[in-house]
Amino acid sequence: MNCPSCPSVTLQMTERSGVEIDYCPSCRGIWLDRGELDKILERSSASDFAPSQGTYHNPPQHKYKNKYHHKKSWLHEIFD
Repeated sequence: MNCPSCPSVTLQMTERSGVEIDYCPSCRGIWLDRGELDKILERSSASDFAPSQGTYHNPPQHKYKNKYHHKKSWLHEIFD
């Protein structure tokens, strides 16, 4: 199947978290089939969304000097 954005480029396939993902190596576009996003979200780490144990009186502040530097989410692993 060809990329919708780059018609001359054939989509590549990779598997992440048991889900087959189509991507374009040229424009780096990602295409998911019906239900694949739901599967990825279900299989993502529950600890990303669950509150942690204990109480924080002063939660840690993430101050980065570089405005483009931020904590990588679980989505980063999918689209590396």
